[in-house]
Amino acid sequence: MVVASCAAALLATAGGTAHAVGNVPPKQPLVQDLQSQGKPCATGDDTPYVSAPPRLGAVLYDLEEDNQPSEASMVTGEFEAWWTDAAGVEQRRTYTTGTLPSASRHYWTMPDDIPANTVVSWHVRANDGAATSAWSDEGDGSACSFVYDDVNPEPATISSPEYPQPDDVFWVDGVGIYGHFTMDSPSDDVVAYRYGFLGGPYGTVSAERPGAAVTLPYLPLTSGPKQLTVHAIDRAGRTSREARYDFNVKAGRAPVARWKLDDPAGSRSAAAETGTAARAGTGVTFGGPAPEGTRTTATVSLDGSGHSFLTPDVPAADIGKTFAVSGWARPAETGRTMTVASQDADGRPGFGLGLRAQDGGPVWSFAVGDTRVSGGAPETGEWAHLLGLYDAETGRAHLYVNGHEVGTAAEATPAETAGVFQIGRARGATGYRDRWHGDVGDVQVHDRVVVPDEAAGLARRKPQPLGHWSLENAVDGASPEQSDGTPLRLGAGASIHRGSDGSCVPEIDPDCTYVPPALVGDGHLHLDGRTGYAAADGPVVDTGDSFTLGVVVRLADSAPAHPMTVLSQAGEHTDAFKVRYEPSTHSWQLVMPVEDKAGAPERVVSQIEGADGGEGSGHRLAVVYDDGTDTIRLYLDGHTNAEATASLPNGWHSTGALQIGRATAGDGWGEYLHGDVDEVQAYSGVLRDVDVLGLGWGTEPCLCT
Repeated sequence: MVVASCAAALLATAGGTAHAVGNVPPKQPLVQDLQSQGKPCATGDDTPYVSAPPRLGAVLYDLEEDNQPSEASMVTGEFEAWWTDAAGVEQRRTYTTGTLPSASRHYWTMPDDIPANTVVSWHVRANDGAATSAWSDEGDGSACSFVYDDVNPEPATISSPEYPQPDDVFWVDGVGIYGHFTMDSPSDDVVAYRYGFLGGPYGTVSAERPGAAVTLPYLPLTSGPKQLTVHAIDRAGRTSREARYDFNVKAGRAPVARWKLDDPAGSRSAAAETGTAARAGTGVTFGGPAPEGTRTTATVSLDGSGHSFLTPDVPAADIGKTFAVSGWARPAETGRTMTVASQDADGRPGFGLGLRAQDGGPVWSFAVGDTRVSGGAPETGEWAHLLGLYDAETGRAHLYVNGHEVGTAAEATPAETAGVFQIGRARGATGYRDRWHGDVGDVQVHDRVVVPDEAAGLARRKPQPLGHWSLENAVDGASPEQSDGTPLRLGAGASIHRGSDGSCVPEIDPDCTYVPPALVGDGHLHLDGRTGYAAADGPVVDTGDSFTLGVVVRLADSAPAHPMTVLSQAGEHTDAFKVRYEPSTHSWQLVMPVEDKAGAPERVVSQIEGADGGEGSGHRLAVVYDDGTDTIRLYLDGHTNAEATASLPNGWHSTGALQIGRATAGDGWGEYLHGDVDEVQAYSGVLRDVDVLGLGWGTEPCLCT
């Protein structure tokens, strides 16, 4: 009876695990629930390497069929690890965890005496206090393994055929020329390299297999001393000491071909600054107008006929390698596809740069083989700088318009053969086509990447000052322009405030009257908020083209009762722009209608700022309209942001006078400003961010090229 009772109390499982009758043993741990130091359970060739005695982890489950309602299922984990030591003797370690609810993760941090560079295997099972599960490697399961690596990898050696270190060659070509840097550690377990170039880029690159060298491309964007630092990383995640590589990059090399196209009127060919002179067809007229604010002094005009072309009768670019082609272009029409520059290849263009007509409107375009990148909006009679780039390292074509990349760079496959370079036409199956009608200037071809800063420099149009009114004084109701240009005439309610000359010091002479200082310099314009304004005799900026305006302003009220305009310039039916304070949103706004029509839709950008209340040194506002990129921006104290930037595709020309302190309101004037105004500055063209910072300080910004 006793023997029978004992036999009934135990049930042997197939794996040899005993459990009490009425209790279901825990579930066998699943391989996918096991980890070695956070790395998935694996063995054999996939055994993970760890940099310290690892923490083993396992999610363990108990079955709940035998539980009473609301009874928790609690389990402990039983870990076991084993390895063969240097003497060939198997070693084992075991560990039992605390009791946790079912589905919890259990951990065992391995002891410090486990050997390095040795495969350690382990398994785990669950125990519910009455029975144990099968081991995780029984049946369809698998043991887990790891190797503890206690040695850091050796530092990498670094080499580059294009950019040797200064001990070999001090200055090396150059900006826009790719270098290839090979990183190779003597350690055969290195799987990745963490790198960083001075000024960027930074990153981590993996080796194809442990111990393999890695080669990294690098494109210098600026000239000067450079440095690459590298750390080798082994499969355990250990990192080597830093390896450093210094090299010096020269400025980008000059174009391989350049035609300034500034030859004297009556010329029949275009001289080449580099490359071969280009003969001109009879539809080409030299001595054409040049884009303002550039170093280009003259251009050529092409009439769009079969004779409107220039060609050196030789290739200018190796289109199978990296190249860039650029030039100034002003179309006389935009309703048909036209080519600024191209190069022949097997009865078609190897590449083509120009204007493409399409249903949605014309776009600038750069084609390499069968790939085309398009963007920007050509306008009849308006200059644009175009640059097409094919980067053989990445295999992608790029298009820049007015110094800004447009469209989406695309994978391109160039033609295998290169023919004659063309200006003003493109090769077709039966002859030349897509002839340019308009003006073209300064065509250049580079055999390297023209980097973004260089593209912006080629397209730069130096802003031209149109007026600077310091508002220091007024004679006969007019405040002069600094360069003897058109003065600003003061209306009723406007006066010039002169700051203290320093002679009154109330602490010394209590009877003298203190005079507050001017916003900038010796004086500023004060407006009464009812009728006060100042105005030029006519328009100051061409609102249909790029312009920049700056002003210093301080509001007299801390809670203005209505919007107040500091700058505006009107068309026939509405203001082309106005810069105003909107008290309902506590912000400065730039408002530009899309057309000269009462009630026309407006583009509004703003920057939040509390009203001054007559205190402080005011704020420096600037408005920039960039006709090349069709954007408007509002700067507050030298800074702008996404909320202060918007698109304005077509600026329109206004004929009204520049107004200080008021805006049009119906058939009259309104939004009079109550406060102080100083340092009104106007430019044709777009001031860069660094130049905007220089506005409003009583001097001219650098406008450096």
